Amino acid sequence: MRIKSTTRPKLRATAVAVALAAAAIAVPAGQAAFASTGSPAAAAASANTAVKPSIVLVHGAWGDSSSWAAVVSRLQSDGYTVYVPPNPLEGLSNDSASIRDFLDTIPGPVILVGHSYGGAVITNAATGDPNVRALVYVDAFAPDAGQTIGQLVTTVPGSCVTDNANLTLVPYPGAPAGAEDAYIKQSAFAGCMANGLPAKEAAQLSSVQRPLTTAALTEPSGVPAWRTIPSWAVVGTADNAIPPAEQLSMAQAAGAHITEVKAPHLSMVSNPGVVTDVILKAVHSTT
Repeated sequence: MRIKSTTRPKLRATAVAVALAAAAIAVPAGQAAFASTGSPAAAAASANTAVKPSIVLVHGAWGDSSSWAAVVSRLQSDGYTVYVPPNPLEGLSNDSASIRDFLDTIPGPVILVGHSYGGAVITNAATGDPNVRALVYVDAFAPDAGQTIGQLVTTVPGSCVTDNANLTLVPYPGAPAGAEDAYIKQSAFAGCMANGLPAKEAAQLSSVQRPLTTAALTEPSGVPAWRTIPSWAVVGTADNAIPPAEQLSMAQAAGAHITEVKAPHLSMVSNPGVVTDVILKAVHSTT
């Protein structure tokens, strides 16, 4: 690993409990402390706990909230409140609005993290939100205004998700004209998304994947939050879904602090320690 610095419906409150259960998230820690009548050291410790930001993790296509489990465990062990809301995967404007609505329920500072397509979602969801102190991109899209996922994933040749032979397309109710849900075929999932992971784990991940509507590929991104919010990026150099060269190009355009790691597209599963460390760097640099 080398590190280099460069500059379907809206989410409802009831969905929060489902997301937390899916990711095995405990009762949030780090809430505001009661006034202390003890020693100055104890009061200082309480104050430090109270100002810890909440960390919101957004999954991408062909994953779900549980893909963040190992990162959640590490962050919670450090005393952070962690949320992993479901990403609807129904189109960029809808998904960004859903995450933005969720962010509105969280008081205080937030570190917002997105994986893969979730990176495009946080890029739009955080725009104009003063509570979001940092963005962290994990093997992710970080589009500029007007760019589409379809454009970005084909800029550099070699993405496994652009090969129709690797996809299963399924109609869904209420889909826009010509849109379908895209799944990665189970026979292709390990090599495309989870290369390097144990075969049993890759097989499980392929079975629980959630599809992305093809309508999300052509929807232009809005004004990017990274223009005003500092960003960090984890780039998996063995990523077969979003070519590493394209990830680096997007991260550099966003002025992100970049960490490269030898990992597949699911680096938060294969290398959760590295991903957690980058998130904590964002925390310590902005709060």
